[in-house]
Amino acid sequence: MNHVMIEADKQAGIREWIGLAVLGLPTLLVSIDVSVMILALPHIGADLGADSTQQLWIIDIYGFMLAGFLITMGTLGDQVGRRKLLMIGGAAFAFASMLAAFSQSAEMLIASRAILGIAGATLAPSTLALISTMFRDPKQRSFAIGVWLVCFMGGMALGPLVGGAMLEHFWWGSVFLLGVPVMLLLLVSAPKLLPEYRDPIAARLDLISVALSLASILPFIYGLKESVKYGLNLISVFTIVFGIFFGTLFVLRQRKLSNPLLDLRLFAKPTIRIALVGMFGITLTGALMLFVAQYLQFVQGLSPLKAGLCMLPGVLMSMVGMLISPLIARRIRPASLIGTGLMISTLGCVLLTQVQVESGLMILVVGYALFNLGTAPLPSLATDLVVGSAPPEKAGSAASLSETNAEFAFSLGIAILGSVGTAVYRAQIASAITSDIPPSEEHASRDSLAGAMSAVEMLPEHVGMVLLSSAREAFTSGMQAVAAICAIVIIGIAILTMTGLRQVKPIGKG
Repeated sequence: MNHVMIEADKQAGIREWIGLAVLGLPTLLVSIDVSVMILALPHIGADLGADSTQQLWIIDIYGFMLAGFLITMGTLGDQVGRRKLLMIGGAAFAFASMLAAFSQSAEMLIASRAILGIAGATLAPSTLALISTMFRDPKQRSFAIGVWLVCFMGGMALGPLVGGAMLEHFWWGSVFLLGVPVMLLLLVSAPKLLPEYRDPIAARLDLISVALSLASILPFIYGLKESVKYGLNLISVFTIVFGIFFGTLFVLRQRKLSNPLLDLRLFAKPTIRIALVGMFGITLTGALMLFVAQYLQFVQGLSPLKAGLCMLPGVLMSMVGMLISPLIARRIRPASLIGTGLMISTLGCVLLTQVQVESGLMILVVGYALFNLGTAPLPSLATDLVVGSAPPEKAGSAASLSETNAEFAFSLGIAILGSVGTAVYRAQIASAITSDIPPSEEHASRDSLAGAMSAVEMLPEHVGMVLLSSAREAFTSGMQAVAAICAIVIIGIAILTMTGLRQVKPIGKG
């Protein structure tokens, strides 16, 4: 009888599910804010007179700050209170959104985006940690995390669509004002619907660890982004090495502290290690999305909106997979479900290797949908394994660890896979460069497909058409190579997770 009562006490009620809906809104918003800027940037550049360097910082500063402060904010939430930090972050996000919307200069917008990134870093781990507090039943928690991930994926998909609709009817600042009513709703409803939780024996925040984490993450991410844009050069190599050096110091300090900023003892659990490695590998392959988007726009000539609609089936498959995976994992072991999913994803990658310039859209749309459907079980179930395996007082730290792991993986994926695709493109386009092409157009054509498309406008029609056809073929070959590498990585992750997580029982079975 006592056991039944304890299990009943663990069941979440209507209040917790409504609270989950409230937590989903800022998650959706933070995700939208990452992608909505892609469409707004040309309008911003024209209105504020932002040069190319300022435009890059307008885009990148948000991601830099988000990645840099995740670990700090996750641990800070454990110490000061997760609901309290969530509300502070929500207020800061609303304030920074208004600053960004009414920015009068590029510098003001960059500063506003930096504040948005820091505020976003308080929201992401706080929402995930609160879910672990609100849903103690393993079955309910796994499904709630699936809903949370759907909100995240939904934001990435809705960003360009919402941004396009807003920019069609309003000025560019309207895309930032989306955050204000959402955060006001959060501030009003959070005290009534969300529980407060903090580590009862938490020590003061170690500021030296905070400084070391920022000195490691920010330069490392910056170096990766620079290497994608300009290739490996002195600046990118130096910043990456600089980040690794301070990252090493950060790890050494965490091992010495009794109350570290990041509890490395979480890595002692094999389940968490395997889950994090698996999520790292799958998130790394997420860079394939950028090649698919560019193929649709630059090779097939679709508008951003039509390209987004072609990618929508893949996003929907990912969202469906994340929702149903926790339900299926109640009956079969997570390792089996993840492994089966990754085999489906591998099939999707194989289909993407067969995409040609003239092959039409069906192969690409189906391949991309299978790729997304198959990868969905891993982040859905692995996130639950990471957060659920951590002690309740360390849930914020575990959530920030999962989020930071994803940020590193995606940035590294763009750097590595982007370099592979670029290398294949440049090797193939070289044969299409003739003496008829002036040096400036030759340089642009060798750089990227977008550069070749710009160069074509300056060339005689017959020369330009030959160059453009070759550039599209070269880019498609690069995408095929990237898809093949993703297939190999996914097979490796499948083997790792199926062997490393084979002891994990179906959700709710002990």
